[in-house]
Amino acid sequence: MPDKMNREPARDPQDLERMLIDRQWAGDVEGMVALFEAEAVVDAGGGQFVRGTEAIRRFFADVVASGRKFQRGEQRAALISGDVALTSTRLPDGSVTSEVARRQPDGTWRWIIDPYSVV
Repeated sequence: MPDKMNREPARDPQDLERMLIDRQWAGDVEGMVALFEAEAVVDAGGGQFVRGTEAIRRFFADVVASGRKFQRGEQRAALISGDVALTSTRLPDGSVTSEVARRQPDGTWRWIIDPYSVV
């Protein structure tokens, strides 16, 4: 079981992508889920989207069990407007991720929308 010490919340929206990949590579499904708000929407591929903590947990558990590893790419600077941020990464295959994060009441950040690839 992955160490809970690796589950620090994101203090900057720029941290979310790195944290998601680190946790996925470590097999830490709960740590991955912790980066999303309770009613977040995540692209599950093939035109399917999952919504909410339980569905996101099942999706990430399946991803981890498959052995597939998320790839690191060139992260773009987050665009922040008040308590909302757009995060984005260009992946090695040329596709681009795009996610929406929201600042939480404690000042940390969680994603609320993750369509994965916009290209």
